[in-house]
Amino acid sequence: MNDKLLRVGTTYIPVGDVERSSEWYVTNLEAELNYKDVDKAILNLANQSIFLVRSKENESANFIDVHGKERFSLTFEVDGLEALENVRGDFIRRGVRVGEIEDRGHSGRNFVFYDVDGNTFDVWSELSPTFREKYLVPESK
Repeated sequence: MNDKLLRVGTTYIPVGDVERSSEWYVTNLEAELNYKDVDKAILNLANQSIFLVRSKENESANFIDVHGKERFSLTFEVDGLEALENVRGDFIRRGVRVGEIEDRGHSGRNFVFYDVDGNTFDVWSELSPTFREKYLVPESK
């Protein structure tokens, strides 16, 4: 038995209107809707469950760092710089608010995007080697 944390299974995101937000995630991020009621929607997105939870006005998953900069709490990974550019271009075509591609001084490049409720998310061009090995490398026979 492997007695350690193995993965993040569920992320909870505060939203103002579950119907509007779930439609945005399905339309713009191609999330799969599994369940929805007035208080929450459960989506499959990026190999995990995303719960969109109806929250009080002006709530978000963002936070302010020690330097006063608003930060995201979740980074999505893509497989390389070309994939990063393609995803960003697709988001722009869909009307998603996106930031510029950035060099943050570490490997790969990033950009941020915003959902309909103002939650900020990051996209990074460096796919986890463990994920690549487990899920993207075809099994040899």
